[in-house]
Amino acid sequence: MHGPLSAAWLLVALCAATGAYCLLRMRSPVDEQRRTAGGEALMGFGMALMAVPAAVLTPPRTVWLLYAVVFGAAALRALWASRAGAHHLHHLVGAFAMAYMAAAMAARPPTEHAHHGGAGTPALTALLLAYFAAYVLWSGARLVPATATATATTATTVGSPVTGWGDRPELARACRLSMGIGMLAMLLTM
Repeated sequence: MHGPLSAAWLLVALCAATGAYCLLRMRSPVDEQRRTAGGEALMGFGMALMAVPAAVLTPPRTVWLLYAVVFGAAALRALWASRAGAHHLHHLVGAFAMAYMAAAMAARPPTEHAHHGGAGTPALTALLLAYFAAYVLWSGARLVPATATATATTATTVGSPVTGWGDRPELARACRLSMGIGMLAMLLTM
């Protein structure tokens, strides 16, 4: 990521914390949630690595190519999983966006890394920006009712089994919202 140093470090921290929470969600007894959390943990940690400021670390071209291969494979896995549900389509777009950004960084001449020049196809970058902006607005709007519903359900159901904080749907939505914001910030710097 090529932006202000403090904003870049905040993005690294946000993405790493999100990835760590998603790792904890992988302990869920719900099979589908474990699979989803694994993909989201990969995205969170991958975003954290890609967001490290260029002034601190400028990976060589081979690292960017490795990122592109890993996220390209994640996109193919999400494409395969999308047969089961629409949520996997979002994972497909996210993994594709990560592979796209990594490929753009690998294709960039070494002198542009220091000057933070633009990379990637402007039309594709704009399309991904529009998608993630809409996703952030949509998931943010969904987060508010989920929190109110979870609080009301917990308050009215006495004696019901309490789910662990790793299985709470509003925390998973907040995790997805923060990754969407992070993706938006990373795409803005391309």
